[in-house]
Amino acid sequence: METLPAAAGPVLTAATIGTGLMAGLYFSFDVGVMPALARRDDQTYVTVMRKINGVLDNSALFGLLFVGVFLATGVAAALQRRLGRPDAARWTRTAFVLYGVSVAVTMCVNIPLNRMLARAGAPASSPDFGALRGRFERPWTSANIARTVACTAALAALGRALVLHNRAAIAQS
Repeated sequence: METLPAAAGPVLTAATIGTGLMAGLYFSFDVGVMPALARRDDQTYVTVMRKINGVLDNSALFGLLFVGVFLATGVAAALQRRLGRPDAARWTRTAFVLYGVSVAVTMCVNIPLNRMLARAGAPASSPDFGALRGRFERPWTSANIARTVACTAALAALGRALVLHNRAAIAQS
């Protein structure tokens, strides 16, 4: 039981930082990448999105962060519960569910759309960039906004859990 208090804070902190990084990545697409691409022609839009997706799909760091945040948040919730900190545990579970929503949106909407874009053929041979963009842009952007909101809400919940965790740790010392 001695290791639980020692691990609870770092795990919760790691989950919070990781969630913040994921929310920031999604937000950067909402306010920077997608608005910039919206101003470009169809071929440029499709080509750049393919390249971005290729980089992220092949990034071990991104994969580790994406999955690691989910696992760390779940472990943090369990640790808070085992330490008898119900309020911190509740906020951490809420964050776990919210981050899970962002994972579900990614797996059910964004990744299938990314794969559809990749399968459409080489950029030079794609017959209709406008149609391809039309099938991709609005649903992908809407899904990204949804996962940004879910991930940002998870970050807020983890921030609250961290405050409650620290208060309990101070009270116990």
